[in-house]
Amino acid sequence: MVGGYGAVVLGFLAVSLVIILVPGPDTAVVTRNGLRGGFRAALATSVGVVGGLFVWTLAASLGVAALLRASAPAFTALKLVGACYLAYLGVRTLLDALRNRSAHERVDPVARRAPWYVSLRQGMLSDLGNPKIAIFFTSFLPQFIPAGGPTFVWMEALGLVFCAITLAWLALYSLLVARAGDLLRRGPIRRVLDAVTGVVLIGLGGRIALERR
Repeated sequence: MVGGYGAVVLGFLAVSLVIILVPGPDTAVVTRNGLRGGFRAALATSVGVVGGLFVWTLAASLGVAALLRASAPAFTALKLVGACYLAYLGVRTLLDALRNRSAHERVDPVARRAPWYVSLRQGMLSDLGNPKIAIFFTSFLPQFIPAGGPTFVWMEALGLVFCAITLAWLALYSLLVARAGDLLRRGPIRRVLDAVTGVVLIGLGGRIALERR
């Protein structure tokens, strides 16, 4: 039995790692905030993302995510809210680049950094606004529950492991993005990065809005 559980966990870890490394909306928001506000902003965003994943884990374990998945109006409403939020962040980032509001930033790049809790909130909202995660958790996690195992306990345990791996990866990614941002924070390259990040966020918002269940 222990060996069977071990195989389940190893399989889950391998698949989870592949999924987590694939960039998506959460990665884009972490990138945006890391380039704009440095490591603290990126890490706070990452914690917010994982907080959203924990909420989805609990929702999947309690069956709430399955209800959301089955309800077309609720799924569509949440999808549109999440898409609009990503587009909003993208438009703000793009406008910052186009307006070159950086005369002050070039003198004091720290001055315009948002408080850490703003970044945390942005990470959580971007994750909670993506109902595809409800589909993912309700279809992915049950595949690794051993036959006869307590569903709620296994769903929670697997979800928490997924959250931990995600946080570890995003923390490392936050460090990389922050260091790149420190090197490229000034001048036209920074504006180009802001513009590209803004366009990517808008595109991801549009993709979420057009996706079907």
